[in-house]
This record gives sequence, structure tokens and C-alpha cells, in this order.
Amino acid sequence: MTESSTSNESKARYSDDIYEEAANWHVNTGEEKIYPKKAAGKWRRLKWITHGIWLILFIGPYLRWNGQQAILFDIPNRQFHIFGLTILPQDVWMLALVLLFFAMLLAAVTTIAGRVYCGFFCFQTAWTDLFIWLEDKIEGPPAKRRKLDAAPWTAEKLRKKSLKLLVWFVISVLTGISFVAWFTDARQLWHDLLTFNASAIEYGVIALFIAGTMLLAGKLREQTCFWLCPYARIQGVMYDKETILPTYDFHRGEPRGRLKKGQLVEGNGDCIDCKQCIAVCPTGIDIRMGQQEGCITCSLCLDACDAVMEKIGRPTGLIRYASMDEMEGKTQLPLLKRPRVLIYLTILVLSIGGIIYGLTSLGHIEVKVLHGRTPLFVQRSDGTIQNKYDVKILNKTTDDISIKVTASGIEGMVLKGAEKPLLARKGNTGSYIMFINAPAENIKDERTPITFKIVNLDDPTQTSSYESMFFAPKP
Repeated sequence: MTESSTSNESKARYSDDIYEEAANWHVNTGEEKIYPKKAAGKWRRLKWITHGIWLILFIGPYLRWNGQQAILFDIPNRQFHIFGLTILPQDVWMLALVLLFFAMLLAAVTTIAGRVYCGFFCFQTAWTDLFIWLEDKIEGPPAKRRKLDAAPWTAEKLRKKSLKLLVWFVISVLTGISFVAWFTDARQLWHDLLTFNASAIEYGVIALFIAGTMLLAGKLREQTCFWLCPYARIQGVMYDKETILPTYDFHRGEPRGRLKKGQLVEGNGDCIDCKQCIAVCPTGIDIRMGQQEGCITCSLCLDACDAVMEKIGRPTGLIRYASMDEMEGKTQLPLLKRPRVLIYLTILVLSIGGIIYGLTSLGHIEVKVLHGRTPLFVQRSDGTIQNKYDVKILNKTTDDISIKVTASGIEGMVLKGAEKPLLARKGNTGSYIMFINAPAENIKDERTPITFKIVNLDDPTQTSSYESMFFAPKP
């Protein structure tokens, strides 16, 4: 038998083995617990760094600014305070732009590099990683954890399980309290909790977060990504053939086979079937079976495979970020030549522009004027024309302030109802009825533009103006 025919038979047997393996492969639907192995490498380090972003959940509410909580979402009073900037319901359009920005950012990143959010930034992934890390520290590596779970209850097993649950519970409590602290004064919240004077809503929300964190990060883990999270489905349809994803290089790795005497068998690919990529996967998938719903693009399989390749003296990158086009030998299109990416980026830029405009044009005080409609004007016996206005003054600051109101536009006009400074309550809109009397001989048209201006007497740099109309009979 020739060497060529032997090679063909080997490939045929290998194809049969792969077909049988694929036929028997299944998705873990929760009937078996996954014990992911602790991974090490550049992607694992990057994941810990990106998970660290969630520390803002724990420290954000405790930051102070000018003697007050720096970030406070005051729902009862319908005010958002962010480092001295107060955003009221009138500015809610900016919230819509912020949501649009993050939606488009998610779409753009998913189209370019898959479920990066799921693997590196998702709170479910972050808390699950932390809980598994603590479990590894308390109960040991995967083999010991499996053995401990299968063992009968003993004093040692009870001690380890109780310690693990206690640590998880403390983290869950801090998570719930820190979340609630974004919506009320953090210092007062802790005082109320420690003195058992917190409201039922506060206790209820904290309890829900404790239960949710323990259940999702401690119990369900990967099943949350499989069955509860809608992003698994939404992001899956955002892929295209140019999306780069953790990919097994089939052409280089197959046919896979074990090492013999520490060396690769001639004719085999670089994959030695060590299954380390499966061992570190938090959702328990086999990346060598192709892209799957369970892949959250965490890249831990890249670290595991690269470590093995270095040990056996083969090039790294057997599992790497690659697109389907690259695997098929096609040229990867530049990002700016991909229509879908361009659309996402355009919307991103527009939404950022709108947010910046909103923040830079967001004043401390605002004035709006509604002209009286019945009647439009009144002819007075002294020869003047009178118009009625409803002046609405919005105070976005955190203090009550004194406001001076003036009006201009017609020579000799007199503003009545604003002779004295007005008190504008913090975070509220005040409505004030005012009248303007103007000499008939100075009015040239039926409609004359006039300008109302308000000034904060406590800080004259804070001003706002509004253009309205003065109505008169036809000259």
C-alpha cells in the first residue's frame, strides 16, 4: 500500500470520527454543572481589567462634589445630579440619545468583533467570574470541586460550602446596597439600614438584588447566557462573514491526535486534542465545533490553546480571532468599506454630537413665555396696549435663588408683575403672570418681537432669554 493511499485512509477515518463526534455533541441545558478551569494569559488579564469597570457601581455613589453626592438619580423629585449638573425631565431627550449611543455601540462592536460585551463587560460575566474565582480559592480546582460536590456531607464539606455562600452573600448584599445608593443619599442610606429605618422599597430592592446575584452568578451562571439573556439571540444575527470571532483554525489543526512520546505524529495537525479549550470555557462549549450560541467571546480558549502550543513548540494562534472570510482565504475588507459598520458609526457620531450639544447648552436657569390668548391684547383708556404673559422659570440649581425679570423690544414699554425679584425654588418650574403695557404710538406692526430675560441675582453669570410677541390692533 502506497503512502498516499495510507494518508487517504487516515483522513477518511478521521472524517468519520469527526462526524460521529459532531452527531453526539450536545449543548449543556443545565443537566450538568460546568467546572471551568482557571485560565491564565493576556486575555484573562484583560478580562479582569474590563471587569474592574464595575467597581464604579460600588464607589460611584460615595463620591462627593461641592459637599453633596456627586452622582444622584433622584427619582421622586425627577432630578438627575451629575457632578453639579442637574438634569430635569425637560432634558430627557438627552437620555434617549445616550440610550441610542450605547445601542449603536453594541451593534457596531458586535458586527466588528462579536459578543465582546458579553465576554468582557457584561455584569453577569463579571460577577460569575468573581464567584467562580472565589469558589476555586475556597473549594479548590475543578477536580476537587467535582469530588466535593459528589461526596457525602461532612463537617469539612459543610465548612467550605458555608464559607463560600457567606462570601457570595456579602458580595450580593454590597451589590444591592450600592445599586440603591445611586438613587438616594448614600450616607443616609447606610444610616437608615444600620438603624433599621430604611423604607420598605429600599429593603425590597436590596433583597431582590441579593437573590438575583446569588441565583444568576452563583447558581445559573452559563445558563443565564444560554436561556435568559436576549443579547445571545440579538447579537447572533449581527454577525457577518467579516466579523472576527474566536475561531479554531481547522485547516491547521486537523486531523487532530494525541502526542506520542512527546512529539506530534506525522500527518496530524497541530491540535493534540488536549481539550484545554473546553476546560477553561465558562459555558462548556467546544470551539473546535465551530461558532455556537454559547460562545460569549471571552477568549479564554485562546489563552489555553496558546499555552499548549508554546509547550509543544508550535506557533500560537491555532485558536485566534479570525473571520469566516479569513478562514476561506479571502481578503478582509477595511472597516470603513463595510456598509453596516459605516451606518452604525454615523449614528454613533450623530448621537455623541447631540449629547455634547445638550450638555454644553444646558443652562442653570431657563425661561419660557406663553402669550395670553383671550384676548390677544387690551386697549387701555390711557392710550397704551396691554398684553398678558405666563412666564415660566425653571431653576435647575440645587438652591433657591432670586430672579430678576426684564423685557425689551418696544420703546416706552412697562413690565408689570416683576417689579420685585422673584423666588425660584430649586429643581422646580415657577409660573408667574405678567403684563406688558406699551404706548400705542410706538407700535408699528400688529406683531412686534419682544425679549424676556431673566438673571440670577445670586450669580449674574446665569441668565436665560426667550423671544415672544406683542400683539396690537392694525395701525
